[in-house]
Amino acid sequence: MSMNIPPVSNGPTPFAQTYFHGTKANLKVGDMIETGVPSNYGQRNQAQYIYLTATLDAAIWGAELALGEGCERIYLVEPTGPVEDDPNLTDKKFPGNPTKSYRSQHPFRIVGEVTHWIGHDTEKVQAMKDGLARLKEQGIEAIE
Repeated sequence: MSMNIPPVSNGPTPFAQTYFHGTKANLKVGDMIETGVPSNYGQRNQAQYIYLTATLDAAIWGAELALGEGCERIYLVEPTGPVEDDPNLTDKKFPGNPTKSYRSQHPFRIVGEVTHWIGHDTEKVQAMKDGLARLKEQGIEAIE
């Protein structure tokens, strides 16, 4: 895995928590990921929250499941405000938050990109998409 992280004063240190954001949006270092834009998921409603994770695996799922035609991307992000457990996953699907998935209403600053990663098997991704489609048919969309 290689990461393109430019030198930043007051930026991340080797001891800071690393967060990831999986998407299909084409962004660059220094850009901000913010609420108020169409969500990557569901009905593409205006996003009230933005999501990040402390595990690469969860970010890979985010990139693979994101709507749109762009390339799947995983960014290293730095929150600019408080984050909270993602209620769509924590204690609903994965008690204790093993995916280390969080959300915030405060922007995330892109500080790098993971440019080499291995996605999930095609069958696993399709099974997840099929499961989400079944939930949608039942009127259940997890993203708030």
